[in-house]
Amino acid sequence: MVSFDGLTDLWDRLFGAQPDPPPLLVVVTGVVALVVVSTRLPWRIARNAITIAHEGGHALVALLSGRRLRGIRLHSDTSGLTLSAGRPTGLGMVLTLLAGYVAPPLIGLAGAWLLGGNRITLLLWVAVLLLLAMLVMVRNAFGVVSLLVTGGVVLAVSWYASPQVQAAFAYTGVWFLLLGGIRPVVELQRLRSRGRMPASDADQLAGLTPFPAFFWVTVFALVNLAVLAVGATLLADPLLRDNPLTA
Repeated sequence: MVSFDGLTDLWDRLFGAQPDPPPLLVVVTGVVALVVVSTRLPWRIARNAITIAHEGGHALVALLSGRRLRGIRLHSDTSGLTLSAGRPTGLGMVLTLLAGYVAPPLIGLAGAWLLGGNRITLLLWVAVLLLLAMLVMVRNAFGVVSLLVTGGVVLAVSWYASPQVQAAFAYTGVWFLLLGGIRPVVELQRLRSRGRMPASDADQLAGLTPFPAFFWVTVFALVNLAVLAVGATLLADPLLRDNPLTA
């Protein structure tokens, strides 16, 4: 049986605040995330995390809007598909389609808010729980393996790594979600301009609303840029606190 003291220690570990990260860590992790997003090979590998967040956004909003979630598929080429049942038109369908491209930065924003309160371990455990919840709805082998590996890495870092390593991992991940939401929108419009994504989220939204697909691509971009700006401000808080000009 788990003792009361053990539960207390676990509670403190999860919900207790960690020390402020060194300002240099905040800068370095942001630079690392930017390099990953902007370079070809690292982006191809890490983009799977963006796909997980993208499809998770579709799935969550589908459930919240009253649709029935049928399943999620994640593919090795970093594409994904979320299937839900319900009215093919209406606000619920619009919100479900809208959620995908804006989900990664919004998840990053939530993470930045937790990091602003120095809840690093809590952030990592919430990420593990979200991945486990998503795992229930995954319907292909690669998706299962992808979520298990991702969740396993996050869990191992949260349980075994030192506070410094946890902080570096968490800040890098949050920066990556914030920055990584921009590139897929650019790629989307580039592929659309070549006629290679006729059934994209933006094109489906255009079929459900009076607005053209480019309008929705612009919405994705503006939302993600705004969220990036707010999230970066939250993450930069340790820098501002240590700057004598802002004290």
